[in-house]
Amino acid sequence: MQHDTDGPHRLLLRKAMLLSGEQVDVLITDGIISWIQPSDIGNQDSAYDDSAMQQVNCEGWYLTSGWIDMHVHAYSELSPYGDEIDKIGIHHGVTTIVDAGSCGGDDIHELLYQSEGTRTSLLAFLNISRIGLRRVDELSNLEWIDADQVKKAVQHYPDYIVGLKARISSSVVQEQGIKPLRRARELSTQTNLPLMVHIGSGPPDIREVLNLLEAGDIVTHYLNGKSNNLFDAAGDPLPELTAALQRGIHLDVGHGSASFSFRVAEQARHAGIPLYTISTDIYRRNRLNGPVYNMSNVLSKFLYLGYELADIMEAVTVNAAEWLNRPELADMNLGQQANLTLFAIEPGPVLLTDSEGEQRTASQYIEAKGVVKDGAYFACQIRTQASH
Repeated sequence: MQHDTDGPHRLLLRKAMLLSGEQVDVLITDGIISWIQPSDIGNQDSAYDDSAMQQVNCEGWYLTSGWIDMHVHAYSELSPYGDEIDKIGIHHGVTTIVDAGSCGGDDIHELLYQSEGTRTSLLAFLNISRIGLRRVDELSNLEWIDADQVKKAVQHYPDYIVGLKARISSSVVQEQGIKPLRRARELSTQTNLPLMVHIGSGPPDIREVLNLLEAGDIVTHYLNGKSNNLFDAAGDPLPELTAALQRGIHLDVGHGSASFSFRVAEQARHAGIPLYTISTDIYRRNRLNGPVYNMSNVLSKFLYLGYELADIMEAVTVNAAEWLNRPELADMNLGQQANLTLFAIEPGPVLLTDSEGEQRTASQYIEAKGVVKDGAYFACQIRTQASH
């Protein structure tokens, strides 16, 4: 990890740009945002002459609250669905990651143990299967859904577990069909936690899945290009999707190796479906070999698709923080803990690849430059988009 300084008393971000276009200077004292003021004021401020104060020149970079990735796989012991926490966190401009069910009751304590000493904040969805992703058919045997163990884990780690994860696609549930999701629904009621439901190839039929979801639940992989997806042959949203959105279901990208299609993303945008949260579904293999690589690469695909930069940033800050019921993660107010991401819009061309191997050439791309976390500035460590 490149660590520019470890806990400076005073850190000044110079000439950072807000999404409004205003250029500001931000002073962070002992990790707290002390002031934010227009950069032109700072040019005459003698306080800037403090030689003990670390200054970072952010000219040309945007500043937002810290990015939140709602779908990662951060338990390094697993293969292929595992990775190192900071490598998929602050190295990529992401200050908070949410592990999406890598672990069930058997291993959740190990995942949380791995987060100790890392700089990236970790939250987790608990897999309803006690074995988690130690097998990729973890819901093919209903005996692996241990209700008592789920409830014990939730009670033991209330500050970390934010929901329950159920992967409901044919390769995972096999002949059990919709039964695991019915069990997940029961556990959601018993623990008072929402579900994150992975969708993919059927059976079960996607309409059967949607009809079991309730307000606050998350559908992840909603832009997958498989035949059992959320859009009909004409590219229109299924009636069950429209009804689910009206009930308050939340949609999450969860790009991954097999779950983001430019074609379906264009259908969703054409249908007027707004961005909820953008997440990577990143793990070691798709970080190194693509098509995910990092959060910046995924966000660049939505910039290519024509979404406004402000909407893209809301999807990885405000929208995610609201779903997590942790609004402080998206705050940039005076007196708040500094939890910040700096990024730039770089000129292309750059080649972007979806999960089906389809490629598009973008004229510009997003690239994370640095984060502020725990009072310190960290430069990002990502491969350049142009090399992808």
